[in-house]
Amino acid sequence: MHDIDRREFVMMETTNGAATTAAAPITVRRDGDIYGIDGGWFRARWHFSFDQYHDPENMGIGQMRVFNHDTLVAGAVWPMHPHKDVEGITYVVAGEFEHADSLGNGGVLLPGGVQRMTMGSGAHHSERNHSQRDEMQFIQMWIMPAERGLTPSNEQKQYTEADRTNRLLRMLKPNGTDGVGVPVHQDASMYVSRLEPGREVAHTFGEERLGYFYLISGAATVNGERFTTGDAAKVLGAGLLAAEADETSELILVDTPR
Repeated sequence: MHDIDRREFVMMETTNGAATTAAAPITVRRDGDIYGIDGGWFRARWHFSFDQYHDPENMGIGQMRVFNHDTLVAGAVWPMHPHKDVEGITYVVAGEFEHADSLGNGGVLLPGGVQRMTMGSGAHHSERNHSQRDEMQFIQMWIMPAERGLTPSNEQKQYTEADRTNRLLRMLKPNGTDGVGVPVHQDASMYVSRLEPGREVAHTFGEERLGYFYLISGAATVNGERFTTGDAAKVLGAGLLAAEADETSELILVDTPR
């Protein structure tokens, strides 16, 4: 692993010179510094320690334990396997994501689709590339639930490209809160955006909050730092995170308690 840059940013200014929210402190993680594996039928970038990859400096952030960007070749299947006491979050990046689980759920999500699988007291699930011709990409996160032993359940929603274009779309929200998004059993939120060149989105992190930013594709300037495809950042405290697209870009942002 290469050394990771840390960037602390000072107060941002509005156009009339009045001070606004201070920029959130971030640690930048370049694409080449993130663990990659090629298993033949799958390729993956594991952002935090997972399976054979172990790094004490990267064991997750806040209540998010796993963040994987996986690619399955045409027709590939990640076989049915068990989990317990995690909220498994899937976001479809490209292709046709097919899900099955021990609760009897199944179906296909397309790009922009999100799913929450509450493993709770114990459940099995599998991921499959539904297409026999094209690769499929998805991001999978594990968020630690606020309670252990929850009843296993599944909820998902399909969003469109238009839903996330030039805005931050909240796709995951804390259970019991109003507004759009699939509920998760933790005080955590996930946002996605497709930004056209020159467009900007911003999110303010509160006190005792942490986060994770990932540029799925494209190029953008994030709190003054240039990001390209595959770059990521840990958000280490309160403040504003602003991303402006230098070219058409897809991004994902997670806001989690410490």
